[in-house]
Amino acid sequence: MMDVQTQKIEALIGEMTLEEKIGQLQQCGPSLVGAFEVSFEELLDMMFDGRISQEEFGRLMSTAEKDFHEEDLRAGKIGSYNGVGDALTANRLQKIAVEESRLGIPLLFGYDVIHGFRTVTPIPLAESCAWDPDLWQKTARMSAEEATAAGVHMTFAPMVDVAKDARWGRVSEGAGEDTLLNGDYGAAKVRGFQGEDLSQTDAMAACLKHFAAYGAGEAGKDYNREDMSKQRLWEEYLPAYKACVDAGARAVMPAFNDLNGVPCTVNEWLLRDVLRDEWGFEGITISDANAIAECVNHGVVADRQAAAKEALQAGIDMDMTSNVYAENLAGLIEAGELAVDLLDQAVYRILKLKVELGLFENPYRTDEEKEKRTLVKPEYRSLAREAATKSMVLLKNEGILPLVPQQKIAVFGELANDPGQMTGAWAIGAQENECVSLLQAMDVQGISYAYHPGIVEGILATAEIEKAAESADVVILAIGEQKEESGEAASKAEISLPAIQLELAETLLRTGKPVVAVLFNGRPLAIPTVAEQVPAILEAWHPGIEAGNAILDILYGLVNPSAKLTTTFPFATGQCPLYYDHISTGRPGGKSKFTSKYLDTPLEPVYPFGYGLSYTAFSYSNLQVETSGDAVQLAVTVTNSGAREGEEIVQCYVQDIVAKRARPVKQLKAYRKVLLQPRESITIEFEVPFEKLGYYDQKMEYVLEAGEFAFFVGGNSRDTLSETIHLSFI
Repeated sequence: MMDVQTQKIEALIGEMTLEEKIGQLQQCGPSLVGAFEVSFEELLDMMFDGRISQEEFGRLMSTAEKDFHEEDLRAGKIGSYNGVGDALTANRLQKIAVEESRLGIPLLFGYDVIHGFRTVTPIPLAESCAWDPDLWQKTARMSAEEATAAGVHMTFAPMVDVAKDARWGRVSEGAGEDTLLNGDYGAAKVRGFQGEDLSQTDAMAACLKHFAAYGAGEAGKDYNREDMSKQRLWEEYLPAYKACVDAGARAVMPAFNDLNGVPCTVNEWLLRDVLRDEWGFEGITISDANAIAECVNHGVVADRQAAAKEALQAGIDMDMTSNVYAENLAGLIEAGELAVDLLDQAVYRILKLKVELGLFENPYRTDEEKEKRTLVKPEYRSLAREAATKSMVLLKNEGILPLVPQQKIAVFGELANDPGQMTGAWAIGAQENECVSLLQAMDVQGISYAYHPGIVEGILATAEIEKAAESADVVILAIGEQKEESGEAASKAEISLPAIQLELAETLLRTGKPVVAVLFNGRPLAIPTVAEQVPAILEAWHPGIEAGNAILDILYGLVNPSAKLTTTFPFATGQCPLYYDHISTGRPGGKSKFTSKYLDTPLEPVYPFGYGLSYTAFSYSNLQVETSGDAVQLAVTVTNSGAREGEEIVQCYVQDIVAKRARPVKQLKAYRKVLLQPRESITIEFEVPFEKLGYYDQKMEYVLEAGEFAFFVGGNSRDTLSETIHLSFI
């Protein structure tokens, strides 16, 4: 028997015309008109390829007007908008939908709230280095409160694409290379975005992406193919998406890529067999931007009409901005090539989400006054600062840090003086004047310094550098990537630092002054020279709106760094993809010639997965491993052997030593962050259920195979204690 909600939705569908049904599947992106004779997409290309400057792009955008296709909205041809992020516009369009369309169905507004709305937090790759699900949930909750105050109902996040290749630009948007961490990160974000009740006005639907295996693009190129065994897909890539579905995510975005030859956008096995039938997902699916139309480019359909047919049959409910459904579904249904039931199912799911969001009862969930008093509140800035300090990884420290107030400081590098660069990729709601650079923070805090960019118009200013460093006790060097060098469509064939930045570092080292390198980047970098020669290195990533303040908190020791890498730092780009949980070969890398290695790089990465230093030191002892019931119980003693309070992220790994399929040399199975006082010891316990120790065999059956298992516990994936135990699983 149908519940009242279902009856109301089905009754509404019964009143809808074919055109109105198709309209609910249409997510519209506003068009730009005026000031220029090219499309918005072409204008973006002109900026990215250098035909116009970023300043000229901004000027043209400021004189343009947005066309929201209001007549189509009145006619019931639009059910959702993408990219509307202010209360005034959202309510104006909502008023047209509710009061001027025939059925008054409210709109759904989607927006890319990836790592903060206006109060931008560290990029996801950075925040994942906190290994802190409570923090991840809190920052997502803050994002939801801000975004919903600006009229947003759904965020296209979290991204939980396991990313093992640092060349891929979008590694910045997820939680790194590990399956477990991506799942924990995504689930925490879902809970934070959606809150306890989706109908509350400060809750927004989470749309997990990109389903599936988008982070495994061949050669690290964005949008590229993914070809892999089903065993690897189910063991390494799908679990993170499943964790988000289990956490209650109300939307799923299929990936641009093909998966074993079938684009995810038209992959019925992925979207129906796995997502809906096996996992029980009942929310909506929405294509990525223009992805349905791009199935023509993939070569799996002949034209846009065929793409529309294949996508709806595969299970895509909503078309993001390609207009393929709007142009073709009616004709396909009228010709009998598509069943109207398929359309009705998609409409039902979209209307159900609008009901869950409370939009029928309260279509105007915010107003301009609420928006004004919600954005960038002091407590939000405080949380952003906390998130940034917990995300920065201390990679090296030869006794230079923390700095002391009496020291004379010289600062070099343009990134120290550019607040707009601090947000990183996909921070579209950020405003530069609300961001704090390193130099701005030093000014506000009254820290005296000498500054020189070091590089002027692409040339190293050697004399000026030496002069600025002459009277300094310590030199701070800000180097790394511009924010445009990571994120979508920002894959790179070379992930080393630019030669001119390395020359700047070498020039400063020759002065004999102690150098602290602060890295700003959206991906792991190949930095063997810096790692070897620079005595102190802080990985700041792109830390968000409170960047400068958070960096000073770490450099001056107001906060003891505790973050650990969630991605491996290679020695050279040619090692990519390089990741800790690789499968061992028949000839593992070693000193002998005929082993799996490169002739021109070390075997080990510059920095391994899980690595990070503190201003104190931690030691591990007395690892105990035993079985109890249906789980392995581990206990280890962790001691703060240093002189100040600090947090340590204790990590537990496992290796199935002998199995019928080659298994990873290590897999993360548990972790815990603990606070220890100086000289304090604590016993940390982990429980690893037997069910987490299986794998998929050649017949795609999940098996638990008796045998020897090695367990590793330590402060990173390389430096661990280990014990081996026989498990029978009886």
